[in-house]
Amino acid sequence: MAAAAEQAKIAQQASPAGDATVQALAGQLTVIGSGGKVSSPAERERLIRQIGSEGSAASLRRHLAAMVSTDGVELYAGNQAQVLVDGPATFDAMFKAIAAARRSVLVESYIVEDAEIALRLADALIAKRRQGLQVALLYDGLGSIGTDDKYFDRLRAAGVGVCAFNPIKPGDRATGQAPTHRDHRKIVTVDRRIGFTGGINISAVYSSGSFGSGGRKAPPPKPKDGKDGKDDAGWRDTHVQLRGPVAATLDDLVRQTWRDQRCDEGTALAALEPSTDATPAAVGNDVVRIVSSSPNDETSRIYALLLSTISAAQRQVHLTMAYFAPGDEMVDALCAAARRGVDVQLVLPSRSDFAPVLHAGRSYYSRMLEAGIRVHELQGSVLHAKTGVIDGVLSTIGSSNLDFRSFEGNNEVNAVVLGEDFGDAMERLFREDLKASREITRDAWSNRTVMQRVKEAAAALLERWW
Repeated sequence: MAAAAEQAKIAQQASPAGDATVQALAGQLTVIGSGGKVSSPAERERLIRQIGSEGSAASLRRHLAAMVSTDGVELYAGNQAQVLVDGPATFDAMFKAIAAARRSVLVESYIVEDAEIALRLADALIAKRRQGLQVALLYDGLGSIGTDDKYFDRLRAAGVGVCAFNPIKPGDRATGQAPTHRDHRKIVTVDRRIGFTGGINISAVYSSGSFGSGGRKAPPPKPKDGKDGKDDAGWRDTHVQLRGPVAATLDDLVRQTWRDQRCDEGTALAALEPSTDATPAAVGNDVVRIVSSSPNDETSRIYALLLSTISAAQRQVHLTMAYFAPGDEMVDALCAAARRGVDVQLVLPSRSDFAPVLHAGRSYYSRMLEAGIRVHELQGSVLHAKTGVIDGVLSTIGSSNLDFRSFEGNNEVNAVVLGEDFGDAMERLFREDLKASREITRDAWSNRTVMQRVKEAAAALLERWW
């Protein structure tokens, strides 16, 4: 990750307060609206001023300057972004969109679990295929290995395009990729006009909301022994619904992965060719950037994005992260931000479906607490969200965790929404998670057990391999 670290240094130097003019930024950004690429510099300048008019214009321009100093930046204007909290709200929105589909439904998911939610999805996809729509499902060969082949066979028999990403079962399609290369993305697109992405798989664990079935509730009382509450309290996760021009780029991303995986070789399925549909019409004022990454990239674009935004932060860095084992460079950036007066707060898990990463992340606690970072562990629910709010003007929701598996081994995708209005909504969600969390203090952490210290040390040794 050395290249990304060097880019972050450049970003911090290139974007001191007030040095990046609107005209300079407009010349470096690619902006896509309802009519396609915006070629007029004046129109791009207007867009930057429009986002900044929500408030904190200087912070927004600073982060735009940081982004363009590390990567080519495509911004999509004219969108409507909506935060979806937990499984019930997310699946409700997804199934409503699929039911109203008129041309295409594409699904890409790390896990497709043969349970109630997945069965409901299969029914919805088959119904749309029978109506003549283009329908396809791309699932990860390892993440969905426990799902009975009969589930996918039923979809294929109905004419739905079905493909496993980098399959690992004997006799399956060979891709030539390393078995560690996984597709961790979660994307649903409908008619290229509505897109969903975030952390939520097609899995039964999301059937109930966090802290109880049917939606978010107050966390259960903490027992006197300090351990977590009920083990069946649900999973805490975040997704985003995107309407407007940006949905087409998510749709294109699914189609490109389908082609890269040679999903149509040896089958009678129609290939997911690039769509010739016009860019969707503008439906709102949100400006969104889609950042995808793959092990085939020289440097993870998501890693570079997060590192540069943390390095450019001046007011706050609020991260909610399911798997936190980011390596020294990222922790250095977080600590440096805290030492220069930035309010750096992390909501991390108190329990996990994969304990080694939990303990690897905890190996950084002493160092972060010493730097002034506030660390909170979510109680009463399994944390699976991967979100961030930087300076109240840059928000990210996606599939990528802060760990080496996400940075180096997986296909990932994050949606970055610019502007204070969406940032306010994300900040409110962060505050709700804080209420359901227990803060880790320096004194308490220094008194942790010897066994906890041993687990941290052992997990940290293999951090890059979890």
